[in-house]
Amino acid sequence: MQHTRVINHFHVFCGLGGGARGFNGARVDVGSLTGVFRCVGGIDVDPASIRDFERLTGAKGTILDLFDREQYKAWHGHEPPSEWREATPADIRKAAAGRPNAILSSPPCKGYSGLLAEGRSLSAKYQALNKLALRGIWLSLEAFADDPPEFFVLENVPRISTRGRHFLDQIQALLARYGYAARETTHDCGELGGLAQSRKRFLLVARHQAKVPPFLYEPRKRPLQAVGTVLSRMPMPGHSAAGPMHRVPSLQWKTWVRLAFVQAGSDWRSLNQLRVENGKLSDYLIVPEMRAGVLGVHGWGDSTGAICGRNSPTNGAFSIADPRFDAGSNDFRQYGVRTWDKPMGTVIGIKSPGQGGFAIADPRLGNGPKGPHYANVYRIVPWQQPAGTITASTGPSSGRQCVADPRPPEGKLFSKYAVTPWTRHAGTVIGGDDQGAYAVADPRPAFDRTAGQYLTAGHYGVLPFDAPSYAVTASACHDNGHWSVADPRMPNATDKLVSVIRALDGTWHRPFSTLELAALQTLLDPEETIELDGLSDQAWRERIGNAIPPAAAQAVAEVIGRTLLMAWSGQTFFLDNEPIWVRQFAAAISLPSAPADHD
Repeated sequence: MQHTRVINHFHVFCGLGGGARGFNGARVDVGSLTGVFRCVGGIDVDPASIRDFERLTGAKGTILDLFDREQYKAWHGHEPPSEWREATPADIRKAAAGRPNAILSSPPCKGYSGLLAEGRSLSAKYQALNKLALRGIWLSLEAFADDPPEFFVLENVPRISTRGRHFLDQIQALLARYGYAARETTHDCGELGGLAQSRKRFLLVARHQAKVPPFLYEPRKRPLQAVGTVLSRMPMPGHSAAGPMHRVPSLQWKTWVRLAFVQAGSDWRSLNQLRVENGKLSDYLIVPEMRAGVLGVHGWGDSTGAICGRNSPTNGAFSIADPRFDAGSNDFRQYGVRTWDKPMGTVIGIKSPGQGGFAIADPRLGNGPKGPHYANVYRIVPWQQPAGTITASTGPSSGRQCVADPRPPEGKLFSKYAVTPWTRHAGTVIGGDDQGAYAVADPRPAFDRTAGQYLTAGHYGVLPFDAPSYAVTASACHDNGHWSVADPRMPNATDKLVSVIRALDGTWHRPFSTLELAALQTLLDPEETIELDGLSDQAWRERIGNAIPPAAAQAVAEVIGRTLLMAWSGQTFFLDNEPIWVRQFAAAISLPSAPADHD
């Protein structure tokens, strides 16, 4: 018969409740025992975080400042208000709705993080913040000194092991005094929870030796996911059904441009490869994307859009990806030349060289017994020599000969492409369309804008932004009228907006939405949506970034739960393929009467 044991967990510096949410999701089975986890509370100084904690965990949160008076003054720079008082162990105990079996503490990490300069981290202000790690553990140990929790877990950034070394040494000594064996380790939360992010974190795990004899093994590692496996299950940012947390952040225009030129998988150092002159890119030009399906190509299996009056490839999706084209055929190749020994393709209505394979590589041209074939093509006969045979050919290119006439013309010839001045009479009008005085130098068009408009249809006309447009016609296009505008609204470098700039790799380089960050932290499934307290993206992102990924916390909870069930069922030893988390205490565990050892 299966029996259920409830494992209580409590959270100090709980934030929005990522760790608690992960512990709640854990479930373990050892023999006839099933362990389920119940959150008995959490404390944090931020009211918005507590409201999120209660929404995400279903447990009661408590707003509590864990600074002592000296820490408060060092951090805030002034005395606390009159109603403020220091937290005591009794406050911690009151905040828990029952005795916890495990306490998870995630104190502020700003002072330990490498994002903060070393000099600032050593200031009194940040040392006061860093001391919260020690004070939180001490208050919790004192709160439950009569019945200690079986496990303590301290989570923080890896650099706490160097910047916070003096605090960690005090924590280790404090835990040993209360009967705990402790181990400092660094794990990738992404590998613990199978996340789509790599998140290296420091974990100090302490086990009460008298209450938990079995070894505590490390959680199993899992492969990291690709970020696309999470994001592809979510709607595109800005979708109305996804809520306000799934909007694209508004960034400065210069930031969008920089993002577009960063190589995927790289960072700002990609920008060093660009050539910039006078503050402008020398090799690239940013232009608006063509609209209305310009140069669009339909798939063979797709339907087409509406057929309109102007349906050239450059003003809509009026092309087709035809799979019937034979790459080995010249039927549809412009200026295609057939070989002498191959068959001809289908003869169609269009037959000029520029419309298909309608030319032949004829090998018969050459010198034969009777001389070169077509020897009179473009032949020029000298003035002092006889002409060749007069044939029926009609032009110089087909055998009709020409003569090099040395006599200068005595009268005006009919010149091709002759242009008649505006003030002269025209030559005789003849039937040829390009063989006489067919053009005139017309002085009337005014190319000078000060002399009035160009007296045509305004092809490629550009209107000023502050001028009215002409009447909109049915065929309005940039090349047949004044249908372009000099738009001065290109954003300034510091203007904040949402842009879609196609990057060099053909993708949209954009920031994660706040909801996507929450999904990457496993605070929700990609198909779900949540709304955190407040309306500030910045505040949401800070709380999400500070959260322990629930999937990673669940993995930690499961090894803790399994060890607890082993201890409660009377088993003092079991083997696992994973490393022992508190390896150097194996002797102390096997021999409970031996003196406690610690790092």
